[in-house]
Amino acid sequence: MSVRPVHLGLAALLVATSAAAQGNRYTVAGRDVAIYNLAGMLRVEPGTGGSVVVEVTRHGADASRLDVQTGTIEGRETLRVIYPDDRIVYEPLGRHSRTQISVREDGTFNGHGGRHVTISGDGSGLEASADLRVLVPEGQRITVNLAVGHVAVTNVNAQLMVDASSADVEASGTRGSLSVDVGSGDVQVSRAEGNLSVDTGSGNVTLSDVKAEDVGIDTGSGDVAATTLGARSLKIDTGSGGVKLSGVATENADLDTGSGDIEIDVDASLKSFHAETGSGNVTLRAPASLSASLDIETSSGEIDSDFDVAVTRREDDHLVGRIGSGAGRISVDTGSGDVRLVRR
Repeated sequence: MSVRPVHLGLAALLVATSAAAQGNRYTVAGRDVAIYNLAGMLRVEPGTGGSVVVEVTRHGADASRLDVQTGTIEGRETLRVIYPDDRIVYEPLGRHSRTQISVREDGTFNGHGGRHVTISGDGSGLEASADLRVLVPEGQRITVNLAVGHVAVTNVNAQLMVDASSADVEASGTRGSLSVDVGSGDVQVSRAEGNLSVDTGSGNVTLSDVKAEDVGIDTGSGDVAATTLGARSLKIDTGSGGVKLSGVATENADLDTGSGDIEIDVDASLKSFHAETGSGNVTLRAPASLSASLDIETSSGEIDSDFDVAVTRREDDHLVGRIGSGAGRISVDTGSGDVRLVRR
């Protein structure tokens, strides 16, 4: 699959399977639901009752050729928008942009096998897309699959997974676990409670007002920024991109970037901190009460601390020592860059 970045407006859909469909409104009953759509806007919102409800709006000159199917596939109730062509034109993707994806005959994708489908912003092909509004009852387990478009999740309390090839994802006011996997696109999460996992091949990740047991962020290329983030465990890995975090309350932080600066502002709950960057500066801001053993190494750069450090070993590129009683642990390794410990 090959993708190019897109930045679209709103998002595609989600729904569960049952037999009841009225016009463009479908009801899908099941504990585990999956929604599939190749192109369009997807909105995921809270619903009532015990079933997922999906409203489907077709667009484009060939909109009438789109089919919507429901049914059980591999133990999951599904709703699938079927596109009867291997070339799809979706103008919001932009001129000269395209995404290729493998789609199985039942309309499912994001797996192995299937025919190769090309979605482009211009040219010839099936001119059709579908916007989906998915109403999700509390506690539902649901996966939303979108090839290209935009996903917007608002105030949903569920076990939700968003899987998109080339799409921006916005989520706000969520409760329950949230997992986002995007090939290319930016991800924004705000006012979220529950475990959070974000994986992007290319795109920036922005978090604000997030509370969770565990937060994991992985981006191949893109910056990660967060404000007011509380988690027992925080793990961030970027292939290329900076990490800037403020207002962080966490016991364990593990930050790794191939190329980019790391900057984090933490509270007194920090027990373990590890930062590693191939090329970039590392700055840790912490309260005066910080207590930790230190192991800091930089191949090319300076080491500077506002805290009083009881030094065990000091070399040009390596510092081993202790701040306070040494109750926690701080380890930093940078191939090229300065390391600063800043006291608030």
